[in-house]
Amino acid sequence: MIKSKWTLAAFTVAVFALGWWSGAARGQASTRVYELRTYHCFPGKLPDLQKRFREHTMTIFDRHGMHSVGYWTFENEALKDKTLIYMISHESRDQARKNWAEFSADPEWKQVQTASEANGKIVEKVDSEFLDPTDFSPLK
Repeated sequence: MIKSKWTLAAFTVAVFALGWWSGAARGQASTRVYELRTYHCFPGKLPDLQKRFREHTMTIFDRHGMHSVGYWTFENEALKDKTLIYMISHESRDQARKNWAEFSADPEWKQVQTASEANGKIVEKVDSEFLDPTDFSPLK
């Protein structure tokens, strides 16, 4: 229950951020999709994951057409030290598959991942959901 409650809260914040971020796209039909991802870290590894995103991952995402919308951690004690939620967008669902394939094969990403996991794996589990804006959403 806590997980879904807090995931919904993070999603709500993301939607407000998206409304601001994509103001120019209002009223236009689009195939753009948004991907909400939740990373569940091994104990003590969230700072390593945050460092990897801060210093490398976001730049590599940009290079592969994966647009960062927002990144969140929890205030809730049960989740705050082990969970990162973020939202990215892709031109379409098909493009998302291509973006992830290119990202996964990127030599810099492979190097960054290997280096960041020198002292053990960081992420235990990833949840991913694709979202489409509704026809009444401020973003399209």
